[in-house]
Amino acid sequence: MEAWNAAYVRVEDYLRAHRIHNRLHQSRLIQKVLEHAARRHESNPAQDPTTLAAEEAESLMDDWFAEILGEKGLPHDRIATAGRVALLVSDGAQKWPYAFLDTENIPADFRNAVHQSSMEAGPDMSVSSMVPRPIDLGTISEVAGETLERFERWPILRTLLLWILFMASLTVVFFATR
Repeated sequence: MEAWNAAYVRVEDYLRAHRIHNRLHQSRLIQKVLEHAARRHESNPAQDPTTLAAEEAESLMDDWFAEILGEKGLPHDRIATAGRVALLVSDGAQKWPYAFLDTENIPADFRNAVHQSSMEAGPDMSVSSMVPRPIDLGTISEVAGETLERFERWPILRTLLLWILFMASLTVVFFATR
């Protein structure tokens, strides 16, 4: 019994992750998933109920996404990804909370919203060449670069500048603490 409670919690969390927050609809879906998992568990009692429930939830969602998107026969990964993205982009779980995993009463506006927000493959990738070009960083970087080069050529000037900065900072600290 503890394993079935864990399966219930896992399916509930899974539905909540898909933004199904309506408790009544959540309970109906969990019952449906657990009934399917229980039928599979009867034929093979060695399998973990939580695993069976997760597999059934995935299977129900794949079938539902394939029905909604009209893309039956695609691999699991493709249907799952396209369906979840379309559901998220169309905000279907918020606008039509009872339509999620409902195979009989799918609102037409929900179906249209999911179709409009489904992913479509873009153009094929084409190989192109990029010619390296010099980067123009502007006049400030040029002046800063020339100044640093000048300091590198004249180490005495660099040392003198560092001593002046050091003395200025000591003077600021002296007057700030008085």
